[in-house]
Amino acid sequence: MSDVADLRAGIAERLTDAGYAAGWAALRYAPDGVARGLFDRVGSVLGRRGGGPEQLRRNLARVIGARPEDVPDQLLVDAMTSYMRYWCESFRLPSMDPAQAAATMHMAAPDQGRLREAHDQGKGVICALPHSGNWDMAGVWLVQNFGTFSTVAERLKPESLFQRFVDYRESLGFEIFPLSGGEQPPFVELAARLRDGGIVCLLADRDLARHGIPVTFFGEQTRMPAGPAKLAIETGAALLPAHHWFDEEPDSHCSIGERIDVSGGIEAATQGLAAAFERNIAAHPADWHMLQPLWQADWSADRRRRLEEAP
Repeated sequence: MSDVADLRAGIAERLTDAGYAAGWAALRYAPDGVARGLFDRVGSVLGRRGGGPEQLRRNLARVIGARPEDVPDQLLVDAMTSYMRYWCESFRLPSMDPAQAAATMHMAAPDQGRLREAHDQGKGVICALPHSGNWDMAGVWLVQNFGTFSTVAERLKPESLFQRFVDYRESLGFEIFPLSGGEQPPFVELAARLRDGGIVCLLADRDLARHGIPVTFFGEQTRMPAGPAKLAIETGAALLPAHHWFDEEPDSHCSIGERIDVSGGIEAATQGLAAAFERNIAAHPADWHMLQPLWQADWSADRRRRLEEAP
């Protein structure tokens, strides 16, 4: 990379960090109605035809079984409004009372029972989630009802932005391990927490490490992270699919599915997770915040090359 390109990248990173900092500062203490109204309007504008992200349209087309051009305009508006609600809540959560925030998230009694039963066995619990609703809000509920849990954060650039997100989630009671660049791989730390009977929560519908497991998802090929299944197999922890989605503000919901069978190995268990994600995303498509290329058919030539070169 040239010196000019390095300079431009550095400026862009600093502007990104400054933007997030301004968002947290401006919205943390803004009146609730003002903040939510602003983000709802932004989401509605972004979701209109011609303004909605094309990749989101392509992704939602798979979910509803339609051609991209036939995805309803209202679904795109709802999806972008949901996405902006996630960001509004993220900026405001640190200033909210944790108990009151947790009280707005609802989990059905049978789902709570599955989570409690798995936790009481003392071998650890892995909750695997897709990028749906506001997983941070689900985490706040978990902290209030079960205590702290451990998770992994993608290392962002610049480092100051990554640290800002780490500080934010730690302020909510989460234990954060970096996906890369830590003192040791996060797998080691997560496995130790599980062997102590702890809870680990992992976003598991997108392969960030590029060593994922091939799965069929909504009828097409993609890859999903091996970590959840591998951790369950190596530690004996229960692997549970979880899903968060929005309701009328300020309420939301989280489900806990049946335990994934890991006796068939990592590949079969990861495909089992993919099937559980399919059912949940299909039930709440507007709340699935997947704006990036996910399926193999949408991968760039560079990503295909990197996957071929991966050891």
